Amino acid sequence: MKLAVFSHCAIDTITVNGITHEQIGGAACYGGITARQLKFDVDLYTRFGKDFPKQYLTQNKINFENALSEKLTTRFAIDITGSDRTLKVINECDPIEYTGINADGSLVTPIFHEISFDTFDKIKKDSSFTLVDPQGFLRRVDSDKNVTLETTELDLSGVDAIKVNPEESQKIVNGSYEEMMMALQKKGVKYVVFTNKTEVSLLVKDKIYSITLPNKEVYDTTGIGDIFCATFCCTMLKEKDFLWALCFAGGSAQAALDSKQIGLLKIPPKIAIETNASYFYNLVKYRTI
Repeated sequence: MKLAVFSHCAIDTITVNGITHEQIGGAACYGGITARQLKFDVDLYTRFGKDFPKQYLTQNKINFENALSEKLTTRFAIDITGSDRTLKVINECDPIEYTGINADGSLVTPIFHEISFDTFDKIKKDSSFTLVDPQGFLRRVDSDKNVTLETTELDLSGVDAIKVNPEESQKIVNGSYEEMMMALQKKGVKYVVFTNKTEVSLLVKDKIYSITLPNKEVYDTTGIGDIFCATFCCTMLKEKDFLWALCFAGGSAQAALDSKQIGLLKIPPKIAIETNASYFYNLVKYRTI
């Protein structure tokens, strides 16, 4: 099976507890390599500059075309303390050009304005299953290049699944956590995934299913959401079962956190994801709303 991933590659300068690491990243890398771990072929729609080590993509047999830009790669400076982080944009690459899809589903997860609303509409129309992480649609920068989130009108018609946290959802809809999930559903989304640190909830029709990730020490959280989204998308495409998708996604996030690795090194192997998924499957709670 094949997953189309729409997102920029990035080069991240990650500072964790005062120690700085430079890593390649972006949802393109985290999501693409996670999908490859799950035995999916990956068509990556991205842009990067000559400063990006594209061998990381070719080594993982990720397909990409027309990705090289005359601009340098999108760069972030990320400062992490516990589960909190601050983000600065250091450089912004060219936007992604749309060329059509030949895949079983699409993961749309911009990191900073690389996907226009027109491109987003074209992806939704051409894709048989679309999961969106809207973070990059909502991000703005202040005068010091610090990333903030801004209220944004998003057309979610044609979107099958969305993954949001409390801060992101508040920039799209209003209300309590439960009310925001229902409001996103009313915009046309079938599967609404709401992540609030260790609490993960999924709204399907009139029921909310939830799991709790073990509350262990958090290290580098960069890319965890991208790993989660890619796993959810791939599992939905393969198994056609939203409960397994929830448990596999939670399992991949937990395995990544358990690794206590920096950057792409935290992407978990398939066996670790499967082991955690089986554990979570027996612990899923649900309630009717």
